[in-house]
Order: sequence, then structure tokens, then C-alpha cells
Amino acid sequence: TVWVLCRVRRRLSDIDRLIRGKLRDYAVVLLRQIAAEPGLVHTAPRLSDRTGLPDPTVAKVLKILARGGILRSQRGAAGGYGLARAADQITVAAIITAMEGPIALTECVSDSLSACSVEALCPMRGGWEKVNLALRTALDSVTLADMMQPMPALEPRAAVPSPYAAVAGD
Repeated sequence: TVWVLCRVRRRLSDIDRLIRGKLRDYAVVLLRQIAAEPGLVHTAPRLSDRTGLPDPTVAKVLKILARGGILRSQRGAAGGYGLARAADQITVAAIITAMEGPIALTECVSDSLSACSVEALCPMRGGWEKVNLALRTALDSVTLADMMQPMPALEPRAAVPSPYAAVAGD
């Protein structure tokens, strides 16, 4: 029964991560739309129309981003949302942190309140901290303004033969 419970927890965790990942992706889409029209106050229905995202999802993401300090909200009949800072001052790390919490590949080096049962014995803790620091540094170096720039065209790459091609003929 413990094994089944662990598998169920792991599956629920995978589903939660998938949902949060989609919301993070939607957040970037919405922020890009808001940043493209900086002088406007943006409402959830208007952003839903402009992006094609469902209105309830847009409203949820906007609230999370406002709570995280990425957006400022304005109440009232002429209310809506705008960027709290210029697009070049909002990092991808800040967006992810607002949407999902601290950025870490493992719990033992996150700001999580849950404790790892083998932390004292784990030989990898220092190694994971280096990886997490590199990840956070990379995400801190990219801004919303950077994300709005068009990607340069990729040069076509030569086809790489499959390593299984020789096996298939055997």
C-alpha cells in the first residue's frame, strides 16, 4: 500500500507540474501582449480575445502575476492590468517565481518548507545547488523584452542518421 500511495502522489505531482507549466506558458503569452501595448489598461476579457486563451484562465493568471508583483492592478470601471515595471526590467526568473514559487530542480535546495528525509546523508546536495544556481542565473539574464524579440532564422542542419537504422536491417 505504501508503494501505491507513493505512485499516486508522484502522479498527482506530475499532473500539478504540467498544469503549472501551462499556466507559466500562458503567463508569458499574456505578458507579451500587455507589454506590446504598454499605455493601455488590459482586462481579462480583452486579453482573452487577443490571445485566444480561455477567459477564466486569463483571469487566474493575471491575479497570480499581480500577487507576484509582475503586474499592477487598477480597480473600478476603467480597471484592468498593466506591467508593474518596464518589460526590460521583468526577468523570466521573476515570472516563473511569481507563477510557481522558487526555482529549483530539487526540493533540498529550494526555499521549500518540506524537509528531505535523506538530506543529511545526500552526497549530491552541493552539486544540485550549483545546477540550480546556474539555472537561476540564466533565467535572470533573460527579460520579457528579450522574449518579445523575433528569433533569428535557424540555418538548416544536415540530417543525422538514426543509430537504429543499422539495427533495423539486421
